[in-house]
Amino acid sequence: MLNQMLGNFGSVDTETVNKDIQILCEEYKKYNYIDPSYNELYNVKRGLRNADGTGVLAGLTQICNVHGYVMDEGEKAPVDGRLTYRGIDIHDLINGCAAENRFGYEEAAWLLMFGSLPTKEQLLLFNEIITEYRELPENFVDDMIIKAPSKDIMNKLARAVLALYSYDEDPDTCTIENVMRQSIMLVARMPSIMVSAYQVKRRAYDHKSMYFHQPKKELSIAENILRTMRSDKQFTPEEAHLLDLCMILHAEHGGGNNSTFAARVLTSSGTDTFACISAAIGSLKGPRHGGANRKVREMLGFVKEGVQNWEDDGEVADFLRKLLNKEAGDRSGLIYGMGHAVYTKSDPRACILKENAIRLAQGTEWEAEFRLLEAIERLTPQVLAEKKNDGKVVCANVDLYSGMVYQMLGIPEELHTPIFAVARTAGWCAHRMEEMVTTARIMRPAYKSISPSRPYIPLADR
Repeated sequence: MLNQMLGNFGSVDTETVNKDIQILCEEYKKYNYIDPSYNELYNVKRGLRNADGTGVLAGLTQICNVHGYVMDEGEKAPVDGRLTYRGIDIHDLINGCAAENRFGYEEAAWLLMFGSLPTKEQLLLFNEIITEYRELPENFVDDMIIKAPSKDIMNKLARAVLALYSYDEDPDTCTIENVMRQSIMLVARMPSIMVSAYQVKRRAYDHKSMYFHQPKKELSIAENILRTMRSDKQFTPEEAHLLDLCMILHAEHGGGNNSTFAARVLTSSGTDTFACISAAIGSLKGPRHGGANRKVREMLGFVKEGVQNWEDDGEVADFLRKLLNKEAGDRSGLIYGMGHAVYTKSDPRACILKENAIRLAQGTEWEAEFRLLEAIERLTPQVLAEKKNDGKVVCANVDLYSGMVYQMLGIPEELHTPIFAVARTAGWCAHRMEEMVTTARIMRPAYKSISPSRPYIPLADR
């Protein structure tokens, strides 16, 4: 009898519990509705946005500028997007490395974290430190990744970063010297964590073989990602340079984006580096942020199934209308990969990726799919204008083409957002250090209570 009782301990009647949860949710809805009109009444900046859609100014930064519009007599006027890292245009940074046939992500990471372009000697030193930190702590993969596999690599990244706290020699000291050490260490280790988590996921959930390859000291971060991810460790220079370009584009995007703001909010509380970066990873996972690149691929699958002739603009536009009307796709009413909080006429990251996608796709089986993405980019603004009639200028964002580029590189879909996180680690760490050095005040926005006063009623009288 005891064994039978112990065997049933912890068992759950799922059907009954689900019914109970539904009852509780109905109870919750009775007391947790806020009339949307109150936002205007109390001048609430929903999403920390002003009425014209611009972001509420919460701080100053020297790290990055995301320029997508100008204010003309109090109104937003669309302009071509411009992205600068420490004042250097992203095109110039990418073209400068390409002209010398160099990998540029490490240079971009130095630029973001230190504030200037590295000398040859400084870049060499930086790469040497990254190489020293690249190897994960002893037994870390066994204890933190293999023993607890995750279907979602982003969740495993966040958990593993938190776990690094326990392996750190000085996890809590928030001096610039200590946080700089931790930041470079995270830039170095995030790729290893990502690839290890992916390999374990392959075995645990996909029932495929997993491979653990040691990174090579002389290779760049982009090269080592491809080398350790693939069973045969083989990649071409063109593949590695394209991945490196993607990582440069994803390395940073201003202090106001959701994940970077999360890192700065946690930094303002005085907490440790690992907690800050883990929070940023959790934010980036969301489909309204970095997770949108996977939603684009999912949406494209719906479009490919629902549109018979991909070359027929009218048929494509009709399906886009169904997406907006929640009649197709994931029923969210969103066209993923289109629109941005700052950019209006163009997203420079999307333009650069599109140029490379064209080059890769021409003459291959990917060309038809690329043309379909082009049609979505071209037709979405007019479909949105029909529905909303708000005069808003909408462009493709980085997510529209990034997933396709990754797929053409042979990178599995479950790694599309994690690679974004690996690349963005440099930007997050740069903002954490800037928040520490320049602000030193906890972020504490206000929420107005609209709950009326009421008396406490004894349990027996309710």
